[in-house]
Amino acid sequence: MNFEELRLKYPNFVYKNYQIYEEKNQICIEYYFEIENLSFFKPKIEILKKDLNFKNINSEIVQNIVFNIGMIEAISYFKCTCSPNFIIKCGKIDNFQEKWFRKLFYLGLGEFRYINNIKILEEDFVKFISEGEELIFNQNKESLDGILIPVGGGKDSNVTLDILKEYKNKSLVFNIGSKKIPIECAKIAGFESNQIVEVKRVIDNNLLELNSKGYLNGHTPFSAIIAFISYLTSYLLNKKYVVLSNESSANETNIYGENINHQYSKTIEFENDFREYANRYLKAGVEYFSLLRPISELQIAMIFSKLEKYHKVFNSCNVGSKAEPWHWCLNCPKCLFVFIILSPFLYKEKLLNIFKENLYEKQDLLETFIELCGYGKNKPFECVGTYEEIKFAISKTIENIEKNNEKLPYLLDYYKNHFEMFNKNLLNYYNENNNIPAEFEKKLKNELEN
Repeated sequence: MNFEELRLKYPNFVYKNYQIYEEKNQICIEYYFEIENLSFFKPKIEILKKDLNFKNINSEIVQNIVFNIGMIEAISYFKCTCSPNFIIKCGKIDNFQEKWFRKLFYLGLGEFRYINNIKILEEDFVKFISEGEELIFNQNKESLDGILIPVGGGKDSNVTLDILKEYKNKSLVFNIGSKKIPIECAKIAGFESNQIVEVKRVIDNNLLELNSKGYLNGHTPFSAIIAFISYLTSYLLNKKYVVLSNESSANETNIYGENINHQYSKTIEFENDFREYANRYLKAGVEYFSLLRPISELQIAMIFSKLEKYHKVFNSCNVGSKAEPWHWCLNCPKCLFVFIILSPFLYKEKLLNIFKENLYEKQDLLETFIELCGYGKNKPFECVGTYEEIKFAISKTIENIEKNNEKLPYLLDYYKNHFEMFNKNLLNYYNENNNIPAEFEKKLKNELEN
């Protein structure tokens, strides 16, 4: 069935209930969703306790944040049918919240809508119907201190770990998922096991079954999940700041002329929206911002190229990072992008030590290469840099190779013969549209000057 048929047959998605409770080794959060006349879902979030000092989970502030996490967790299940009515039986949201969540559902599922050829206006996408009671509570008055640093294992979060190294004693690393790479990166940065907060999302098997049967499927705004769960975790562990590693490059759309962005929940637009929402409705006193927001993927690559202790461990490949042992698949847009963006600074021996293969020589990556440069139909649906950054990195690498009178590899030779060299210097870029507290912004600027 297509989008219209599914919405007609399954008009109601229900957010039935939620609960948070403690077990011996973890804090558990369960949600209860239903697509009426189709399936029930009971996803789970598990936060490992280790020796960490968590606050009381039974406060109204915690209950409220957990409810709001459910609104985001529900997206993965809602998307199966995109039911026009989202019925909330375990809480109540006001008109501002309805508009806020509708925007997140719509833009956060932008790639999903594009891939599934869904044509619908934002105001018609989903209607929120509150049937539960409003939870009344006061702003948190307790003093918070320290930093929670979400780490995914790629170059960006490793740069953040390095910039904030002076704060390590009052920082914790945060990771969602079962990948070993972020844990290894945190350990290289000097964090002990009890300074690493590990969170696991347990997907309900009924969702996987619907996916296998051909119900609607696609990309969801995972960084929005990170935002809400890290906010909760930061409050429970008495940390004042959640410090992300999202850069300015995330703001560029993937589709020419349309606001469809694979990285929507990494953009400054979402960051600003979330900060406003947290202040108005979550009230825990946690401050959420991205340390790398003023700079680009290119500048992050420049900084990361000097952090050699991470080079053998980091991995951004969505295919290879899930494997055992982890590796770069060497065939996807993400692998090629990271190879390109690092090449002005590490080409050739050090880059080959990371990837074990010269991706510039891979002729079967030509179409992906052209798309990354901005000369294809659209930008690949991956977390990659802007067209300008990629063209700068390529042009600079070509310049470096030719200075040494070396032969250009296949993809760089193709670029030189088909496209214009990019001469604008992007290494001094700085975006003032950010939310970084002055103390942390000073650390970032010092890193750029070194």
